[in-house]
Amino acid sequence: MFRSTARRRSVKSPKRRFRLLFWRDPFWEPRIWFRRMLRIVFMLLLLVITVPPAMVLLYRDVAPPGTLLMVLRLFEGEGIRKEWVPLERISRHVPAAVIALEDNLFCEHDGFDWAAIFDAAADRVRGEDTLRGGSTISQQTAKNVFLWPGRTFVRKGLEVPFTTMMEWWWGKRRIMEVYLNVIEWGPGIYGIEAASQTYFGKPARRLTHREAALLAAVLPNPRRWSPARPTNYIKRKASTAAYRMSRLGTRLTCVR
Repeated sequence: MFRSTARRRSVKSPKRRFRLLFWRDPFWEPRIWFRRMLRIVFMLLLLVITVPPAMVLLYRDVAPPGTLLMVLRLFEGEGIRKEWVPLERISRHVPAAVIALEDNLFCEHDGFDWAAIFDAAADRVRGEDTLRGGSTISQQTAKNVFLWPGRTFVRKGLEVPFTTMMEWWWGKRRIMEVYLNVIEWGPGIYGIEAASQTYFGKPARRLTHREAALLAAVLPNPRRWSPARPTNYIKRKASTAAYRMSRLGTRLTCVR
């Protein structure tokens, strides 16, 4: 019998060919893929380490253009009314009023009022729902400028490095200046100048002792209360602020 000497053609499995081509691609080689992932992780860590200090240093001299809260309110359909003014063009009664009600140890602490923090934590453990959050003006500024609204442990934890860097590099006057210019004072109203013009029809430098106390009195919930139409509760709180303002004395030296 005649026997063919022709070679039989081997038929390779398409699945096997695909697998071989897949692993021959340099990108998918385990060693190269692992190196790429290490580079990505390294770049992310580098951004996390360098970007926050860079932002804090930038805003030491440059006015923050806005906050995440402003963006969120804008998507909710509200406008944005704000005007940056330096601390020298703000009535001296305004820093005194917010210190009296929000953070009477502002000029003395290093950014954190530990006694107030422990008291607030104890209230939450007992299940008491109070307005007291234990946050200083420095912490509130860090939250407003660099972070997002809301009460979560992640956000509270991130406040710590931002607050510390602000205390180191900004100083108390700059922290107060930024705080008074970015804080929400009503729907679509941000900063002391916009609040002063909206509620009292005058620039912030002309605010009186009583008007500053009323503005500070609504800060726990400026979307609920109005300094132009104060409730009895806000009036009493403003009177408390006025009394404390007269007794602060040297506790205002850092913002003079």
